[in-house]
Amino acid sequence: MAKNSLELQSLEVEGVNRNVVSFTNHHDKGFHSIRKRDGRIVNFDASKISAAIFKAAKAVGGEDRQLADELAQIVIQYLTKKLGTIIPTVEEVQDAVEKILIETGHAKTAKAYIIYRDRRTRMREAKSELMDVVQDILVETSRENANISNSPSAKMLQIASAASKQYYLTRLIPEEMAQAHIAGDYHIHDMDFYGKTLTCVQIPLGRLLEQGFNNGHGFIRPPKRPASATALAAIILQSSQNDMHGGQSFAFFDRDMAKFVVGASEEEVFQAMEALIYNLNSMHSRAGAQVPFSSINLGCDTTPEGRLVTKSLLLAYEKGLGHGETPIFPNIIFRLKKGCNFEPDDPNYDLFKLAMRVSAQRLNPTFAFMDSTFNKPFGTEVAYMGCRTRVISNRHGAAVSDGRGNLSFTTVNLPRLAIKAGGDLEAFFSDLEAMMTLAARQLYHRYRIQAKLKVKDMPFLMGQGLYIDSGKLGPDDTIGQVIKHGTLSIGFIGLAEALIALTGKHHGEDPAVQRLGLEVVSFMRKLTDNFAEEYDLNYTLLATPAEGLSGRFVSKDRKLFGEIPGVTDKEFYTNSFHVPVNYEISSFDKVTIEGPYHELTNAGHISYIEMDGSPVNNLEAYEQLLRHMANSNMGYVGINFPIDECTACFHRGIIDDECPSCGSQNIRRIRRITGYLSTVDRFNDAKQAELRQRIKHNIIKFKK
Repeated sequence: MAKNSLELQSLEVEGVNRNVVSFTNHHDKGFHSIRKRDGRIVNFDASKISAAIFKAAKAVGGEDRQLADELAQIVIQYLTKKLGTIIPTVEEVQDAVEKILIETGHAKTAKAYIIYRDRRTRMREAKSELMDVVQDILVETSRENANISNSPSAKMLQIASAASKQYYLTRLIPEEMAQAHIAGDYHIHDMDFYGKTLTCVQIPLGRLLEQGFNNGHGFIRPPKRPASATALAAIILQSSQNDMHGGQSFAFFDRDMAKFVVGASEEEVFQAMEALIYNLNSMHSRAGAQVPFSSINLGCDTTPEGRLVTKSLLLAYEKGLGHGETPIFPNIIFRLKKGCNFEPDDPNYDLFKLAMRVSAQRLNPTFAFMDSTFNKPFGTEVAYMGCRTRVISNRHGAAVSDGRGNLSFTTVNLPRLAIKAGGDLEAFFSDLEAMMTLAARQLYHRYRIQAKLKVKDMPFLMGQGLYIDSGKLGPDDTIGQVIKHGTLSIGFIGLAEALIALTGKHHGEDPAVQRLGLEVVSFMRKLTDNFAEEYDLNYTLLATPAEGLSGRFVSKDRKLFGEIPGVTDKEFYTNSFHVPVNYEISSFDKVTIEGPYHELTNAGHISYIEMDGSPVNNLEAYEQLLRHMANSNMGYVGINFPIDECTACFHRGIIDDECPSCGSQNIRRIRRITGYLSTVDRFNDAKQAELRQRIKHNIIKFKK
């Protein structure tokens, strides 16, 4: 504090004489009570004012406790003169403290006090908001994650999740970064796990099965038969999911499982694969709250055993669950590559035909193209996860998928930047660079926290050596030296709406706007490549899949900017670089427009074609569509159509209000959203809106 008590005695504030009276006897001349924020009236304690002032003073180097007491007396004198016998509120007392500190020349202390007061206010608001969230969860779990059930354990998980988010926002994440998330400038994904674990991993299944593993209750020896191998595969997915918050994937399921089916009959292998599917749709992770987010890549192993694994899994998936229901998990990714399965003379072409037949009935498998310009250099090493994640990288070692995953990702709100720019492209790109830079800094902040975690914090993922080089560490070692192999991704949502805000049209409507769209995403990719060099970490650009997030962004932007036609006058922003789902366009043109963006989004991407029903009777056209996708340099794709299943008689098809076979209205409606399958009843409002607005794309034109 700059001034001493003698100087204070000569100052006046609105006629209040600063002559010091007895600090302990101020009640004789002033008030005795104070009104709390909740309306309660409690005894007034002057020492709390003195303590708050002294705490603010210490923050800027002050050490005079007596002066803090004197300033507190002046605050009381001021309030007494101003309010008389009226009981002051907490806010009025705090306002008075700020006023006195400023007017007595203690500007630095006043600033520290204001910052402290603001932080306390935000913490109170966060606590209040948390209680509201908990109240809602106790009624029904949040639908942001369509894989979370409504069970008691799921409610407990989400309550813990809500508390964790508030803690990280108010206590751990730096102010500028936290405020950008709160405001909706960007979105920090899976914030409830900010400092607890990592996102996802491509699991080295072959090594775990060959060497055995320990998931916490003893050593599991290597299997000898197909059924044992698939049972352990399910346990591996479950155990890894318990250590992480994102997806779990096998990059080379056919190759890794092949040695365990040697000598087995086709029926035995089929039964093993059917058991795997049953397990992945019934066994739970995360304290019983959900089944694992599982993905399985296959299709390129041309050995007899690898082919049998692929064929059996596809046939088991086609058969469905016990009453023929469509399995939700695993998400199957059939990898297409010339020389393996893409041409009629290739050894696995028959499996490609089978994969299309199954996909045309069950929505899975999806398809990944190993010959796209950005995947081909890696041979058959690239693997995807259901949501679109791609983690191939070689900054710190060989370019492999096994043992590598995404560490965390943050998504930029593109439409907001475009709205603020008001058509000024220079301003837009400048603001975009600033926001991307802030996101990169935030990801690095999170990375440094993750790096301090220990192997024993993720006993299966790290303790059993799933992550590259983690087998070299002991239980008490930190994981920083191994997570450098993972990826840090900056994502984006709403390219279409951003382009409308900038030009009046989206990239599906005008070739010139398409060129601008590619320029925007190329600019973002260049920035992430620069961040990779600057931080010497695997920064990558993600085509973010989350419709729930896009609903959050547009809701905030509508409050800020009002309803802007084609931009904020809807319930969600369009996924990543996609053409808007309600725009009339052929499948051929949609693929042509979206194709170039796949190469730019090296952290992951997916494009969809919407159909009004199963294409199982038009597989020739389906294959031609996939070939057009390959020729358009896409990396990962899916075909969408509605699957409705009666839970009473198990009739499957397109069902309106009631089953045409038995009249039941208990219909299980399955759709693909954000890469995974789910039942519609678990979709949040933004996902429901996106689903309603989807326009179907005609693929009949592909027929010869």
